[in-house]
Amino acid sequence: MVSRTANSCIDSRDPQAQVAWWAQVLDDYEPDEDGGDDEAGLVGPAGRSLIFLRVPEPKTVKNRMHLCLRPVDRSRDEEVDRLLGLGATLLDDLRTPDAGWAVLADPEGNEFCVLTTNADEAGVSRR
Repeated sequence: MVSRTANSCIDSRDPQAQVAWWAQVLDDYEPDEDGGDDEAGLVGPAGRSLIFLRVPEPKTVKNRMHLCLRPVDRSRDEEVDRLLGLGATLLDDLRTPDAGWAVLADPEGNEFCVLTTNADEAGVSRR
């Protein structure tokens, strides 16, 4: 017997604002209308979901778990630029021309990474 992930929960000061921001980042996730003041969520492919839970305390230390994003229709660097334009913060730039990743934070300081594309990983040139 094995377990499967039901959802991922992220502590948040403002769950609705986090859902609105992440909905712009993850185009294959839609806001879940069943949330309330203390919880808001996004539902994605195959029923996967991100749930933002209201907590009273601010984030104070590095995340122990984070999301890694792989761009679908643009380069890693173009995606990093797009996310910075949406309000993300660049925390650590570990990019090289053909490899590496960028560590960013969402508007509440939750870290996430932007990886190279699948084409970059396979050594396929982009046209």
